[in-house]
Amino acid sequence: MANIKSAVKRIRVSERKAAVNKIRKSEIKTYIKRFDIALENNNTDEARELLKTIDKKLKKAALKNTVHKNAASRKVSKLTKRLNDKVNEAV
Repeated sequence: MANIKSAVKRIRVSERKAAVNKIRKSEIKTYIKRFDIALENNNTDEARELLKTIDKKLKKAALKNTVHKNAASRKVSKLTKRLNDKVNEAV
């Protein structure tokens, strides 16, 4: 345990920020799981709406440095490709 007052405060701040980051990442993962289920059930309309939400949340997380911006972009791109493949497969 730190003895210096500022170090103790930094520990508390970093714990709070880690908790917020964990919540953000968990929420994104939950939306991705819902997206996967929607694709499995051939529910492309719901998947499109979820993709918009995932995109928005990932960009916000990237802005707050919870995830790297390239990682966020890569995930959105991967999900979009999966959605487009599913739509084209149905046609």
